[in-house]
Amino acid sequence: MSSSSISLCMIVKNEEDFIERCLKSVYGIVQEIIIVDTGSTDRTSEICKKYGADVYSYSWNNHFADARNFGIAKAKGDWILWLDADEKLDRSHEDLLIKAIQNPTATMYYLPVINYYGKSFPVDKEKSFIYYQPRLFQNHKGIQFYNRIHETPLFPDVNDSNYTTDYLEIPIHHYGYIEELIAKRKKADRNLQLIEEEYKNPEHSPWIEYHLAYEYYRRGDYQKAFDYLNESIFRFLLNSIKPPSILYRLKYGILIDTNSLDNALEGIEKAIVLYPDYVDLHFIKGYILFQKKKVEEALDSFEKCLELGEHNPKYLILRGTGSFMAEKYKKLCLEKIQK
Repeated sequence: MSSSSISLCMIVKNEEDFIERCLKSVYGIVQEIIIVDTGSTDRTSEICKKYGADVYSYSWNNHFADARNFGIAKAKGDWILWLDADEKLDRSHEDLLIKAIQNPTATMYYLPVINYYGKSFPVDKEKSFIYYQPRLFQNHKGIQFYNRIHETPLFPDVNDSNYTTDYLEIPIHHYGYIEELIAKRKKADRNLQLIEEEYKNPEHSPWIEYHLAYEYYRRGDYQKAFDYLNESIFRFLLNSIKPPSILYRLKYGILIDTNSLDNALEGIEKAIVLYPDYVDLHFIKGYILFQKKKVEEALDSFEKCLELGEHNPKYLILRGTGSFMAEKYKKLCLEKIQK
């Protein structure tokens, strides 16, 4: 393969409804497509081959990282790009991608994944949240995927300064949280089963409790979600790790959904001390204050949201918390103050 080539690596199973959109988004940008098929019975394989993909049959063992690692072991490119079938790469940033791999500033790049939510297609672009994930990394550097589910690529030695990361503003559009698609694919139960399997492992990461919390939150079982979240926070602290910001975002989101505003207000202040530049936490605080009729304090929070904006690659950010939703609540606060 020529210098600075990209291998797209994917895991698929029965994705004939989505895979073509994904492959079209990278066609001509990547030099190799590696497809790990875990047992499709539809036209997935045929569609992939139409785009010149190398398709490998793989016996599914309930472990996403193993399947990813099988795929990257087949890749010959200088770089690995990994996507899922319900995603597509934003082609309008092709020049930035070429520049990043020809003159790299990092071993691994984090790309913004725009996750759309809602009932059905077409998607409402205002209904989305953004979260940066490590999606592009140099091949042949010993980087491997870890975790049975919610797998992630990790360096062989996190303390080795030769391995570096950077952010690359090339969005990936993800449609997997659209309710119509979730129902059609029937993957929610499978995901929960895999996470619960991992939970039984005494060596499991505190992230597993978070993923359990999120799955139960999506099902509307707020008590179970809340209990698992607290367990996750406790286990991170036990490991002398500051609990990640996303845990607090979900925790105080649950307290709002269950109308436990008094408990939420006290806790959100402590979370903001840990993550003072996280716009979603300030928005949650403003919302709680507004509901409790502390309008002037709420106004301060929404102004802080607008000051912070929505572009911070460190955090999962709900679209609107640093823009149109904060503006809406700021206006409502001003109206109440002026009465």
